Amino acid sequence: MALDGMVQIKFGIYHLERLLKMGNLISNKILKFIPNLYETEDQKDPLCHIKLFTPDANFTWYIIEVSIDENLCYGYVKGLENELGYFSLDEIADIRGSLGLPVEIDNSFKHTPLSAIKKEVT
Repeated sequence: MALDGMVQIKFGIYHLERLLKMGNLISNKILKFIPNLYETEDQKDPLCHIKLFTPDANFTWYIIEVSIDENLCYGYVKGLENELGYFSLDEIADIRGSLGLPVEIDNSFKHTPLSAIKKEVT
């Protein structure tokens, strides 16, 4: 097999692994309804669409926008500091709290304006 073919296979496996990891956190069915990165940058009070949290630590991620190709999200993070920023779903999928529990999705979370989230977490 040519070197190009091996690179394509390795890249394909890497891409598949990323999609599977992301799918364990958030299904593609849900992801397709979240705005792409930068789509809400002109909105004063964008909606948070998904809430991810560590059940055994004090971290929560509220997803506003997502790039499925890059596995990257923009949203509000409540942790050591509360801030807006970008975060990787690959990295979040690997996080474990003090009891070794993985990050979970809050299935009861409803689309919520960012301003309401900020009031709630302060």
